[in-house]
Amino acid sequence: MDKARKIGTTGYCMGGPLVMRTAAANPARVGAVASFHGGGLVTDKPDSPHLLIPKMKARFLIAIAANDDAKQPEVKNKLKEAFAQASLTASVEVFEGTKHGWCPPDSHVYDAAAAEKAWSELLALFKAALG
Repeated sequence: MDKARKIGTTGYCMGGPLVMRTAAANPARVGAVASFHGGGLVTDKPDSPHLLIPKMKARFLIAIAANDDAKQPEVKNKLKEAFAQASLTASVEVFEGTKHGWCPPDSHVYDAAAAEKAWSELLALFKAALG
């Protein structure tokens, strides 16, 4: 294993905060982070994952479900602001028409077209960030 190479990591739902915490804990190693319909990326608590962004060095894809955005429309803006302040490349995108959990094929709200778009964006992120 080549520990000099950067790694990419993905999180779905509550995995979103976990991959952000991973990127903050090991910024020299984590080069790409993707969160799909992540829950709890921005909270009002002092340990909110978005507050760790200044410690990170990765590129990001934050894919937000439309119904999650409708419930918490401020999340995308707080994330965009935090990434910009940290000078990190990040795509924070609401996937129109999607419901929380749209990516896994076995989900009752699976959206094939949106999941394929998210997968394509993940591959592009990994290619750009990890070579």
